[in-house]
This record gives sequence, C-alpha cells and structure tokens, in this order.
Amino acid sequence: MLLENKVVVVTGGSRGIGRAIALASAREGADVAINYWGDNDKSYNKGSAVETIIKEIEKLGRRAIAVEGNVADHATGKTLIERTVEAFGRVDVLSSNAGICPFHAFLDMPPSVYETTVAVNLNGAFFVTQAAANQMKTQGTGGAIIATSSISALVGGGMQTHYTPTKAGVHSLMQSCAIALGPYGIRCNSVMPGTIATDLNAEDLSDKEKRAYMEKRIPLGRLGEPDDVAQCVVFLASDRARYVTGASLLVDGGLFVNLQ
Repeated sequence: MLLENKVVVVTGGSRGIGRAIALASAREGADVAINYWGDNDKSYNKGSAVETIIKEIEKLGRRAIAVEGNVADHATGKTLIERTVEAFGRVDVLSSNAGICPFHAFLDMPPSVYETTVAVNLNGAFFVTQAAANQMKTQGTGGAIIATSSISALVGGGMQTHYTPTKAGVHSLMQSCAIALGPYGIRCNSVMPGTIATDLNAEDLSDKEKRAYMEKRIPLGRLGEPDDVAQCVVFLASDRARYVTGASLLVDGGLFVNLQ
C-alpha cells in the first residue's frame, strides 16, 4: 500500500498508460481523480472508458471521480484540481500523463497539427502542474508530480518533428519544477516510456512483421505494457522515492541504449 490514503490526480486517465496509472494507484491505496477528454473516450466492450475505470477503482475499495476537460485549455488544470479538492479534500500526487502523437511529415505539416500537439503535450503539462503545485503548497505537506515524457525526448523521429520537442519540454519542465518546488517539499520527476502496447496502437501493432521488428530492437525482447509504466509512476509517487527529484526514468526495455 505505497499510496495508502493519498489522493492521486491522473490526466488522460481513462485509457492506455493513464488508465494503468489510475488502477495501480488505487491498488496501492489511493483515491483517484481521473481527467479525460470526451472526444478521446471511445467505447470499450464494457462501456465507455471512463465509466469502466471508475467502476474498477470502486471495486478495489477506493473512491474515484471523473473530470472531463481538454488539458490544452489553460482552465482545465485549475478546474481539475478544484474538483479533486472538493471531492477528497486534498491533492498529494499528480500524474501529468495526457498527450497526443498524430504522426505527420515535417515539410507539409499544417500549423494546426503542430499547435494542437504543443497545446496538449507541453502547455497542458505546464498548467496542470502549476495548478497542482499551488494546491500542494497551500496544504504545506509536500507532494509528488510525475509527468509522462517519452523516449522520443532523447531521439529524433522523422514523422514526429512536432511531438519529440514537446516530450523533451516535459522532461525539462520537471527538471526546472524540481528546483522551483523543492523548497515546498514537492518532488518532480518524469517517466520516459518506450514502445508500449495499448488499445490506441493495437491496430498498428497487429502487423506481425512490424511487431516482430520492434520487439527485436528491444533487449528485453518484448513491447512494454501500460502497467510497466504505471508501477514506475507509483514508485516515484511514493515515499520510497522521497529523495528523488529532477530525475527521468526510462521505461523502455533497454531500447534507448540499443539505439546508441
């Protein structure tokens, strides 16, 4: 019970890695506030993604709320934190996880694709972190902020020229926030997932040759699972990482070192 009686906020928490983070936090004893964006909350076989995750958390004996909002809107972070405090009384952990990656060639990329990616991935992380940090400062008991960056922060991507800078920015944001928020006992770290198999990329990974090629590049011999990332987020959120701040944890099965 690494997060017993803590309150965890997860952006982009209804699907993929965010969903795994929300569930892992609940299993470790936390109440969870899940931010989701309705346009991305497509149906699972058992109903909408956010309804499903709320029910799963409640079955674990923990409380959960869902707060809809696009993190690209500056007001979403503030609203999310306010709703969380109304429901649970405090915020102890923020998992800033919401992000998008619409692949597109560089030379003919429309400004709208670039601007939307920056607005969600970087601006969204900035403003939700700011809102959570102000609440943690007011509480006076410290806290933990973990942002989902990416291995793409460290390597290039020909179809990701708009995406990789945002993930490098998220990594840099956590380093700077570690300095700015350290005096308040707020630790700021990031995780850098490699290739993680989720429902969002299931169709792409159904190509057996492509999947085999990707697995061959990973020293551990398999693609990552959302819970691989979630367990690292739980660690960084817990008191076991009480002296860890400004760090970035690669969760990629060794892919990055094999690319060097």
